[in-house]
Amino acid sequence: MIRCAAALVLLFLYAGAANWRPANEAELKEVIPARAPVGSERIETEFRTASGITDGKGRYIAGVVLITAGYSADGKYSHFLVVQAPMKIADFVLKPGNYVFGWRHEDDGLRVMFYEAQSGKLLGTVDAVRNSTIGKIESFHLFPPNEKSVIQIGRFAFPYKIAE
Repeated sequence: MIRCAAALVLLFLYAGAANWRPANEAELKEVIPARAPVGSERIETEFRTASGITDGKGRYIAGVVLITAGYSADGKYSHFLVVQAPMKIADFVLKPGNYVFGWRHEDDGLRVMFYEAQSGKLLGTVDAVRNSTIGKIESFHLFPPNEKSVIQIGRFAFPYKIAE
C-alpha cells in the first residue's frame, strides 16, 4: 500500500513537470509587461528576449531583459521574472509574484542574485556555470522542467525546480 502511494506521488510529480512547455509569443505577450513594475518605477522590457514556460492551465513562469539605462538599477538587476507557480532555485523558493535578478562574474561563472521586484529585498543567490550543452546563446532562456530544468543567461545556466 505504501509503495503504491509512493509510486502515485512520483507519477503525479513527474506528470506535473511533464505538462510544462515553452510559452509561445502570444502567451508571453499576455504575461510580460511592456514596462515592468520595479519598486516605484516602470522599467521598459526588451520583449525580443522574453522566454517562459506554461503548464497549459493559465500559469506561467516567464522572464525578460530590462532596459535599465536611466533607472536606479545600479547594476543590481538586469532581468524581470513573473512567477505564477512556486519555483525552487538553489536553497530558496520564489512564490507567485514578480522578481528581478542581476548577476556578476565570479571565477568562471556568474553569481545571480534574486530580489523582490516591489521591495528590492534580496531573496537568494545561485551560481550559474558555463554550460556547453546549450546550443544557442541567448540573453535569457527558461527551459521547461521536462527538458533541461535550467535557466540560461548567455553561456551560463543554473537549475530550478517547480516547487508544487
